[in-house]
Amino acid sequence: MLLTDLSRGAIACVERVHDAHERDPIAQRLRDLGFVPGEPVRVVARAPWSADPLLVQIGSTRFALRRSEALRVTVTDAAAAEVEAVETQASAA
Repeated sequence: MLLTDLSRGAIACVERVHDAHERDPIAQRLRDLGFVPGEPVRVVARAPWSADPLLVQIGSTRFALRRSEALRVTVTDAAAAEVEAVETQASAA
């Protein structure tokens, strides 16, 4: 699922940031800001009528992203990611 698909208040985990091309500066900037695999992210607010920006929170920091930037971030449901992590730990033991 994409970051833009999350509803307001929903929490998910970053799965990956897609590069539009090799050495993509926007994708790299998103990673530098904290959009890295496994990091929890929450949609705080949305502009009306699906317009820009989308306000998201990672940790205690909030970012206003353009929809075109948020479309580059793939996320997984936070609850599903937590279950998967517990199953991985159980199988490793």
